[in-house]
Amino acid sequence: MTPARRSWPGTIDEIDEGLRGQGYLPDEALATVVFVACDLGRPLLVEGEAGVGKTELAKALAGAAGTKLVRLQCYEGIDAGQALYDWDFRRQILYLRSLEAAGTGGGAGAVAAMQAELFDRAFLIERPVLQALQHRGRRPAVLLIDEIDRADEAFEAFLLEVLSDYQVTVPEVGTIRARRRPWVVITSNRTRELHDATKRRCLYHWLDWPNLEREVAIVAARVPGVPEALARQVCLAVERLRRMELYKSPGIAETIDWVQTVLSLGRARLDPDLARRSLGAVLKNEQDYKRVASSDLETLLTDQVA
Repeated sequence: MTPARRSWPGTIDEIDEGLRGQGYLPDEALATVVFVACDLGRPLLVEGEAGVGKTELAKALAGAAGTKLVRLQCYEGIDAGQALYDWDFRRQILYLRSLEAAGTGGGAGAVAAMQAELFDRAFLIERPVLQALQHRGRRPAVLLIDEIDRADEAFEAFLLEVLSDYQVTVPEVGTIRARRRPWVVITSNRTRELHDATKRRCLYHWLDWPNLEREVAIVAARVPGVPEALARQVCLAVERLRRMELYKSPGIAETIDWVQTVLSLGRARLDPDLARRSLGAVLKNEQDYKRVASSDLETLLTDQVA
């Protein structure tokens, strides 16, 4: 199946403007690779540290396109049933009991017909991949395959095989082909190395931490009305925290949480005491919390860029 040309996005600028309209600020390289992935119908593999905005990219893309976001959260032990489809066994049993109550009987032909009815598509539960393939919207669905590195290699291979053909075979029903090829965003935190076959089938982008100016702009977009001085102070402090090689470096969401925490307390600036009392907004690990709380917070909060 060849990908159809899309009415949206028509240009890289449309991707950039659309994502920015959702409060997601891409750089030129990211906007370019997202445009090409949408235009060619190729999966986009986005790798980077936890918290850099990989999942938010897929959400922003769906919002910008005005289409459905379908999320498949990967985890250890996930299998095809959670990704593709399952049967609604409760409804099947109720249907079978209704036939028995109605006194439906007969020979082998009647039994075969009953079996066919029990495994009709009406009883099929569409899981995320099949939902995305069968999406009927004006534009393709965005299929987010989140943290694929948490799944095992067998599931990774199986999933990419499905996405190479964009169809699903259900033994009792037959082959279900995509109504329209979805836009696929695959994220990985690099907890394990993905197979080369996966990377070859995808376009690739490494998403790094934003620089100070870009993170300040992200905070301003996500927290309307935030004083620029506060946004800059918090972003600079978070940037310094990331250099401390903590067990879990704070992500962009934690930066936003810290800014909102300060504002909710009626303050327009962090001081060492307020920073120590509000560290729970930005640090989510006990050792990290204790280490930073006992450090020189005055230096952490200074406005001077190191």
